[in-house]
Amino acid sequence: MSGWINQVFCEDALTGLARIPDGSVDLILTDPPYNLGKDYGNASDRQSVDAYLAWTEQWIDAALPKLKPNGSLYIFLTWRFSPEIFVMLKKRMAMMNEIIWDRRVPSMGGSVRSFSSVHDTIGFFVNRKDYYFDLDAVRIPYDAATKKARSRSIFVGAKWLEVGYNPKDLWSVSRLHREHPERADHPTQKPLEIIERMVKASCPPGGVVLDPFMGSGTTALAARRCGRNFVGFELNSEYCAIIDSRLAGPAPEPVRKAAKRKAASPLATANQE
Repeated sequence: MSGWINQVFCEDALTGLARIPDGSVDLILTDPPYNLGKDYGNASDRQSVDAYLAWTEQWIDAALPKLKPNGSLYIFLTWRFSPEIFVMLKKRMAMMNEIIWDRRVPSMGGSVRSFSSVHDTIGFFVNRKDYYFDLDAVRIPYDAATKKARSRSIFVGAKWLEVGYNPKDLWSVSRLHREHPERADHPTQKPLEIIERMVKASCPPGGVVLDPFMGSGTTALAARRCGRNFVGFELNSEYCAIIDSRLAGPAPEPVRKAAKRKAASPLATANQE
């Protein structure tokens, strides 16, 4: 286990996944290219529809065996391809949620020939019925006014009132603006708030989170901050340097600083997290 744990390898995930033992990962959390023409330093986001879907099926079939029997998967997608990819995953796993991430895009600009797209789609899938899920770790506290309104005797001692409510499947979290303190030099970086919610809910403390497309390293950083281990891959060497920089600070045990990476493969695809 020490040969791959808490490392982000600068290589093609389709090649690198072979270094991870089957049945060793608690959670796959990933934000693969959406195939919308973004520049990730290669042509990974500029494939034909057929090629993109075939490649998606290829990496899914390489990654899923790494999950433990009670493991889970979260995948960020665009509405343009989520129907096809959800069907693909439904043939392999059980779908628990379609989560809508409202990016809080300002109400200006956008298309004049269709409604403006202001959300990303997230699929939550599990291997079997006894999958790990810690709701209490991600409950949202009620405000004082709500608690006061529920002060009648029938609510006294109610656990849900004290620990908060279950997050709904619509997550309204602002995208990272250029001036945001979390922001790294990556075009589609995801907020830590979202990634940490997934990690806390679906990976046990000390467990392992796998991200085949690390991008700016948000998954690795979230795992470290939450006391989980991580492993992942990223093709773009510039993004690998960003990940090293973000992980350079002290981390709680048993997480260790990411090790030196191998040279990038010219065939891989970069991520957009």
